[in-house]
Amino acid sequence: MSGRKKKKITKAERLKQLQEEEERRQKEEEEARVKHEKEEMERLEIQRIEKEKWHQLEAKDLERRHEELEELYLLEGCFPEAEKLKRGTRLLAQWKHYIQCDGSPDPSISPEINTFISLWKEETNETLEEVIAKGKLVLNLIEKLKLILLETPPYDLEDKNIKQYQGSILELQELLHLKFNIATEILLRQASTLADLDSGNMEKVIQDENVTLYMWANLKKNPRYRSVRFSETQTGFEIPRILATSDIALRLLHTHYDHVTPLRPVPASLQERTATVTDFVKEEVKNEEAAISKELQEEGKQRENESNSVHEEETKFEEQGDSEVQMGVGQEESEATKGELEMKLLSETVLSAQLLLIENANEKPCFFEDNEVDLCQFTTLGGVYHLDILELPPQCKPMKGWMIVEILKEGLRKYIYPPETTEDVETENAFPPIEVTLEVQENVIFFEDPVVARWDGEGKHWQTDGISNVSYKSEERLLTFSLETFGPVTLIQDTHINMPFQSWELRPLDVNKVLLTVTTVFTEIQIQIKENLCMLASIKLNNKKHSSILEGKWMTPISFICALKEAGLNIFPSGYSHFYVVINYKDPLVELKAYRQLALLSSAFAFGWSKWNTVCNSKKVIVKLMEHLTEEPIQKPNWTLLMFSGDRAQRLKINENSETFSEALKEETEFHSTLYHMVEDFASKKAMEKIRSASCQFIDSVCYMLLSTRLLSYS
Repeated sequence: MSGRKKKKITKAERLKQLQEEEERRQKEEEEARVKHEKEEMERLEIQRIEKEKWHQLEAKDLERRHEELEELYLLEGCFPEAEKLKRGTRLLAQWKHYIQCDGSPDPSISPEINTFISLWKEETNETLEEVIAKGKLVLNLIEKLKLILLETPPYDLEDKNIKQYQGSILELQELLHLKFNIATEILLRQASTLADLDSGNMEKVIQDENVTLYMWANLKKNPRYRSVRFSETQTGFEIPRILATSDIALRLLHTHYDHVTPLRPVPASLQERTATVTDFVKEEVKNEEAAISKELQEEGKQRENESNSVHEEETKFEEQGDSEVQMGVGQEESEATKGELEMKLLSETVLSAQLLLIENANEKPCFFEDNEVDLCQFTTLGGVYHLDILELPPQCKPMKGWMIVEILKEGLRKYIYPPETTEDVETENAFPPIEVTLEVQENVIFFEDPVVARWDGEGKHWQTDGISNVSYKSEERLLTFSLETFGPVTLIQDTHINMPFQSWELRPLDVNKVLLTVTTVFTEIQIQIKENLCMLASIKLNNKKHSSILEGKWMTPISFICALKEAGLNIFPSGYSHFYVVINYKDPLVELKAYRQLALLSSAFAFGWSKWNTVCNSKKVIVKLMEHLTEEPIQKPNWTLLMFSGDRAQRLKINENSETFSEALKEETEFHSTLYHMVEDFASKKAMEKIRSASCQFIDSVCYMLLSTRLLSYS
């Protein structure tokens, strides 16, 4: 046989083999168990050591907490100091206006603004050019009043002042528009003398920095002349036959401002909350003053009773001198205590006002009708286009060297289109919508095609019905649409189109100067902040630089925010924004404390967005930071992650590229009660000097910008 038969394994050998395998398995299991127990013991020991270390760190933190919070309170004294300086600036502005004596009224003084309004009402026969010139002063007065309402803290604004200022704004707005109507009537009376030689109709265009007026008078009534285009512009109308044969004029008054949208009322809660804080601390000041006064009186009585009767006259004289000295010292102490309490009052009210800037409204406004524009969700941009069809007034006639004109008692009359009754009209489509072509203002950025809205005079709101065939040529900035009835028209854009933000960074540039960069889906906005001023440094649209008239202009923070919003660059959430944007909600008090302390450190440290901020809970915020003492950006930044909960700051072990989130403390670091004391552990001497020497106005401006953008919740 070529092959050998395999030797059969006996039963005894098979049992022995199985026994050996079982012994080997048991041995492996025992080794694995021992190893696991050892690892578990080691893990528990590490946990115990870490827990013990953590308790030690907590005890250490608790031990120095009072001292750290006291030091933070002194550092945050910059906020009430800045508010005192702002108050001084407001008073100085009033004084400067008073000593200028330039004839313009102080809009905050009721008799002055009322006199100005009354005198202007009496002026007659003003041309459009004269109204536009005077309008510059009126717009300046309106702007001043709006800034007073915005810049004056709620605890310094009384209800009667708010009503006075808003009343003056409305009166000035109405009077300015009335003056435009009167000047339009004066111009239209002379239409026949200003007729174009080619068409026989009157055409006039007046351009100014605040308004652009397009006027066309139908003098020839040619039924074939139905396309109205103003010379050297693309602006115009396509009118139906019935208007081409009527005594009418078309007016397009483009005001680069919006005097149609109602003024937003000052929230009652804002006034009540700050008033409560103010009253509480004022009461504390009074109590302290009363206690000091009582102490001084008791000391005086005690010294009187202790006088020696033997040397009565001599002792009396000496005690009187001592008493005067003691009273003088006591008064100085009283003044110092009063000053401290007044600063405490101001500090509390400033804190309360700052907190209100980042509080979310509890209820969404839901009083909107069908097609009504929600002004919490949308913003009007580029001003208002007042579209009017007017009845042509009687024309001037020359007679024996005189110009005779019939002046209608009712003044400028609007032509009703379509008419209320259409019985005499044969065809149903005799009153089609009128096609309008507008040039969109160059200084406004639309990230999407603008939406057209018309003003409802009865309901006092903007709405989107009655508008059709909308088309927009973005390169030429031309907007064409058809309108059923004429009236004020505006363009709207989603208020939150740039929210939430994709990332942000705040880094120092120079002494008391920082650069804030906010990146959104459509744009990158860079803002410089120095002292009490802000400036738009640059804008990028689709990674390409975009020029803006705001670049290089330094403004106060509130004026700057208003200017950015008007330009379509809204990165400033309101109290209602969380209803329209998915946000990373953070506790308002934690958020406020973070912004205040980031502002304190901003002169020497750069801060930036961290992806882990969306992972941690609402009671904590996470940002990345690094020391930054040069003006130029650091090429290879070495960021550290910090977590802050309002009363505890710590550096994290993880970094931005870690795979999983952990709140583990970085090795060889401690946690502190404030961000300031946390960075003090590793900051250079130069960095701490820069922080301590930073201007209070600069810190306040940085904090205000952080509060206004709410980067920790909206990124």
